[in-house]
Amino acid sequence: MSTLLSKLFGMDIYTVEGEYKGKIFDLIINLEKGRIETITTEPLKAKSKQEAKKIISEKSIPYRNVRSAKDIVVVGSGPVVVEEPEEERAKPAPYKYYRRR
Repeated sequence: MSTLLSKLFGMDIYTVEGEYKGKIFDLIINLEKGRIETITTEPLKAKSKQEAKKIISEKSIPYRNVRSAKDIVVVGSGPVVVEEPEEERAKPAPYKYYRRR
């Protein structure tokens, strides 16, 4: 899944059950890892650290919970677990490596 960051701002956020959670106001990005960490549903214009912590703990969603982001953002309760299709897991490796002694 890839999209431009500028397209995310203002998008509506819904759960997989269809519950409206709000709009995207701010994104917290981890520059060292190069990924979005958190979506906030209120602007992060806090006057104190306590106020910022409250917004992050109560009015935000971890980005790892995002299931889809196209016309709206769909979030689940936990991180997405991608499993291989059954036929892919059943296939044996095409070749094996042996080490000479």
